[in-house]
Amino acid sequence: MTQLLGEFDCKLDAKGRLMVPAALKKQLPNAESEGLIVNRGFEKNLVIYPKSVWDAVVADLAKLNIYDQENRAFVRAFTRGATELSLDAAGRVLLPKSLVEYAGIGSDLVLACQLDRIEVWDKKSYEDIFDDVPANFANLAQKVMGGKKGGADGE
Repeated sequence: MTQLLGEFDCKLDAKGRLMVPAALKKQLPNAESEGLIVNRGFEKNLVIYPKSVWDAVVADLAKLNIYDQENRAFVRAFTRGATELSLDAAGRVLLPKSLVEYAGIGSDLVLACQLDRIEVWDKKSYEDIFDDVPANFANLAQKVMGGKKGGADGE
């Protein structure tokens, strides 16, 4: 399984191209040959998937009952605007204008690795979401992960 780490401050050039940071590119050794997929995130952001991860997500979507209206609506909304990205010779990708506008991304953005995918945020929007971090992160951890045995710190 792909395990991506890091947060990267980046800039979009005037043509909407994003230079993939070298440290992130090292974590995506197959990106040049297999490609990447970008689509809308659940919040006002974008998500970049390595092609193999996207293929697994699409395989899960294909298992949904297409006769159920909610399933069809979800698949439509989730895949809307999904676009294949290719790294150019300079290590840049061109983000589709419609997706950049959807996410409200200006010239300054953040690439935030989230397990096997990369969230793309307008820098200010990304900083703003952390203004809303719960006052008691420990309670959130218990609520979300409380049923798990062990933990990162052995508790």
